[in-house]
Amino acid sequence: MAVQSLFYSDRDGLEMALKNPDSMLFTSKAEADARDKMLELSENIQLWFEKKIPDMPEQLAEQCALLIAENKDLFQKALKKPEILAEAEIPAD
Repeated sequence: MAVQSLFYSDRDGLEMALKNPDSMLFTSKAEADARDKMLELSENIQLWFEKKIPDMPEQLAEQCALLIAENKDLFQKALKKPEILAEAEIPAD
């Protein structure tokens, strides 16, 4: 029997990672670290939304922040070429 190491972000937690193994369990520490960094960015974007738009529901702020953090590269490109957002493919859930 072979042994395999799996990694997950502490921000997701083990229970959540086990419920969503395709997107939250990784075979390398680097992938788990990247997920953790993305979640940290999302948390900070959410805090920023909550400060700038006080009436924004917390769940909406969380969803928007996660979407932006997951698509960080797209937003970085859009700062130079805004129309890229309108042209971007929307992945099916």
